[in-house]
Amino acid sequence: MNERIRQLAEQCTSIPNHLNPPVFDQEKFARLIVRECADICMEMAAKCAGLPGDGALAKDCADWIKKDFGVEE
Repeated sequence: MNERIRQLAEQCTSIPNHLNPPVFDQEKFARLIVRECADICMEMAAKCAGLPGDGALAKDCADWIKKDFGVEE
C-alpha cells in the first residue's frame, strides 16, 4: 500500500475509546480516494492553462469522476 493510501485510511479510522476496537469509515475512505483522483485531473487542468483547450478536458474529467461516484465539492 502506498503512503498516500495509508494516510487516507488513517483519516477514516477512529478509536471511540480504549474499550472498543477502531472504527473504519469505508464510505469516507471511498470519497477521499475519488476526490484525490478528481484533484489530479484539476492539477492537470491548471498545468494546461494557456494551452489550446485550456485544460477543459481535464476539468471535465474531474467533474465526471465526482459525478459518477456521487462526490460533491
